[in-house]
Parts: sequence; structure tokens; C-alpha cells
Amino acid sequence: MLLSRLRLGKPVFVRSSLLHSNALSNSLLQNPPYHVFTADPSGPRYPDLGKLIIFEANGYDSTHLEKKVPMELVDGKARVTIGSSHGWVATLKDDGIVRLQDDLNLVASDTDPKRIPLPPLVTLPHCQTKVVTNVAMSSSSPEDEDCVVALKFLGPQLSLCRPAQRNSEWTNIRIENPCFYSSPVMFSKKDGTFRILGSGGHLIGSWDLHKHKNKPKIQRLRFKNLPELTKTKRELLHSCCTSQHLVESTTTNETFLVKWYRKDTSNGVVKMKTRAVMVFKLYEEGKAVYTQDIGDLCIFLSKSEPFCVTASSFPGMCPNEVHTLDVDEHALVDLSDSSIISGICTFGSPYYFPPPKIDS
Repeated sequence: MLLSRLRLGKPVFVRSSLLHSNALSNSLLQNPPYHVFTADPSGPRYPDLGKLIIFEANGYDSTHLEKKVPMELVDGKARVTIGSSHGWVATLKDDGIVRLQDDLNLVASDTDPKRIPLPPLVTLPHCQTKVVTNVAMSSSSPEDEDCVVALKFLGPQLSLCRPAQRNSEWTNIRIENPCFYSSPVMFSKKDGTFRILGSGGHLIGSWDLHKHKNKPKIQRLRFKNLPELTKTKRELLHSCCTSQHLVESTTTNETFLVKWYRKDTSNGVVKMKTRAVMVFKLYEEGKAVYTQDIGDLCIFLSKSEPFCVTASSFPGMCPNEVHTLDVDEHALVDLSDSSIISGICTFGSPYYFPPPKIDS
């Protein structure tokens, strides 16, 4: 794994340690956010399984676990995963059925993993259901009676269902405004709807299973306190591939809009590298105020539904940072000075997972 250190004062991921699953943490309730690095193949007896190797967000070492998972979920070769939310990974195979799996959840059983099939997909006219932008869930488990799962497809289709209900089926919504076609969906606990940030970040659309099926709630944003940028920085940002993300903090009841700027590397290898992150705090009246201080929070962006945690809840985690992860890079951005630690690597499972929960 090639890592580039772009600022001082932060160690990088250079060591590895061995942990058995029964010694994962002094308290699994305090286990921090993490992402999967890869898995060690279990050998010829179990060729399709591997032992997880993860990175925890409050440490700088890889952690080898005894937990066995299907290799197809982590090696990226089969390309069966289409998203993740609340520690559940969504898969879509040749049979056309989306399944929610808890294999990569650290506290889930590796001898009896849960595989929850969702209803057969229904493709709206002039839409497609082969390419999924992302997956979002309204609660921490699809087994909850009221849990709603959202699939956002590239293009106009958004599909919602309640997996735990008998004879569950999809509610398929055609999105009219093209600015939402390529954007990810997230669930807002504040207003109980699924929200999509339009391309460019100026509109937020909100949908639910009932009120907004045919007409979404639309909020227009007004950007305030924009930073003064040098000509060089403006040109750099304009040359980047930019994605916009909404994330909520349940502890502070705040909502943030995060702009993630990435650009291809110049060494002849086509890989994207983080060049900047900008965070805006959102207010009810539609103001989006640029900030370099999100307090005691850390934001996590990946191919999973984005989330936010309180840094002081996890020893060793620094506040006021944004952690990013994609198929070919992981990066850490200190918002106070916009400095970046970036590591170029290939991740077959480019998802950040929130702190795993166990029954108490």
C-alpha cells in the first residue's frame, strides 16, 4: 500500500497487529468506526472464505481478525456489493435480487450470517436498475418492522420498501429533476424522509413512502461565508471531480453538506486522489454556512451511507476531521487547516462502517 504523508503531526497506517475475535476490544460497545482493508484467504478447505483485516478510525494499525467472511464481499473481483448502510452490505447478483448481509458487521455471527432478500426489482419505463448509486436505511436493521430501505439508481428511479413487512414490495418513484440523477440518497432522522442533494449542492429533495411519491419536498440552499480562494486553488477545485454529500449528527442535531474534491493522479496511473473537502452547516431557512469547525465530530464519507460520530467517544480519535474512502484511496482531512493525509490503495469493499452495536 502506497501512502503519501501530506502533513506533520499525524502518523500513518504502517503496522499491523493480530487480534482474535474474542479480544477485539475491551468493550465492543466502544468499538470505533472502521473499514475493511482485505481478507486473508482461509485456505483450500474454505476457498471462498477469508479472515477479515480492518482499519479502525482511531488507530493507525491494521487489525487481523478471526472472523471469516465471503471473499466476494471484500476482494472486489466479483463486484457484487452495491452499497452499505448501518453495517449492512447490499449485494446484487445475476439473479437480480438485492440482499442485505451482515457479514462485515464485526459483532455479527460468521457461522450464521443474516442474508435478507428484498423484493424483486421493478424497472420503471425509461429507467434502469442495473447501476445502483447507493443504499440507505431508515433504521439500524432491516429486520425492524418500520425499517425502510432505499435504493437510488443512476438516473431517475428511487425505490423504497419495508423488508420486514409481509409481502413487501417496492414503491418506485420517478424523479423528474435531472440534477438528482447521479446523487446518493441518505435518510434524515430529523424529518423522517430520504433526502437527495442535487448536483452542485443548491437543491435538496426529500421523499418518503407516502406524501412525496409524486411530488418531493424541495429546499433551495443559499451559500454563506464562502472562503476566499487563491487563483491557483480555484483552478484546482474547478479541475476536480466533485461529489456532494449530506450527513446528520444525531448527537448535536446538526446537518452538514460536504463537498469532496478529487482529481486523477499525474503519475500515469488512473487513480483519484482527494484534493480538498469543504463543509457547510445547514440551517432550517436554507442557509449553507461554510465552516472549518464541526466541534467534537468526525464525518465519514465512502460508498456507504455517510455518517457522523462524536470523536471523544473513542480514545485516540481526533475531532473536526473528515475521513474519506473510495475504491482507490483513503484520506483524512483536518478541517482546521485543510491539510490532508492520503493513501493510494485498492479497496474491494470501500465502505466505512459505523460503530458496531451489540445487545446490551
